[in-house]
Amino acid sequence: MKTSQYLGKILHELNQSADDGVDEQAEELISQLLASRKVFVAGAGRSGLMARAFAMRLMHLGLDAYVVGETITPPIGKEDLLIIASGSGETKSLISMATKAKSLQATVALVTIRPESTVGKLSEVAVKLPGAPKEQSESSLTTIQPMGSLFEQVLLLFFDALILRLMERLGDDAKNMFGRHANLE
Repeated sequence: MKTSQYLGKILHELNQSADDGVDEQAEELISQLLASRKVFVAGAGRSGLMARAFAMRLMHLGLDAYVVGETITPPIGKEDLLIIASGSGETKSLISMATKAKSLQATVALVTIRPESTVGKLSEVAVKLPGAPKEQSESSLTTIQPMGSLFEQVLLLFFDALILRLMERLGDDAKNMFGRHANLE
């Protein structure tokens, strides 16, 4: 099969993954985002990369956003929000992070395939996204893509859709956001 044909199949899978059922959970997450003093994002592997991209856009919106583990990340506390991106919701380091955030009275949110997971149970908000788990036999959703690729792609698109919704709620636009873009590059 040609690369363009694989691309077409991936785009078809992504198109099939758009789900109106996510709107209520997304609005809950947006409410938590807007009510928080600081927003922290975390994820492992490729999910973590998608979370980092989301944190960047939150900063472009003027929100106080941080990536867990960076040297300039401040402490989390009450009135702060930790958003964890994890397909399984069972990554040990992320469970530990969620537990610690809860002990410090922060709010925890999870974006996942499995809201019933350990991190999901620790979360005030759990957004369920479509995606095939790494072990595809555990899902009715099938994909031609390896491992968690479908979830990770949907995750990035979901985060970008959240940014558009936040722009709408905040009355912000791309021009204002660009004014907050890094300028030492």
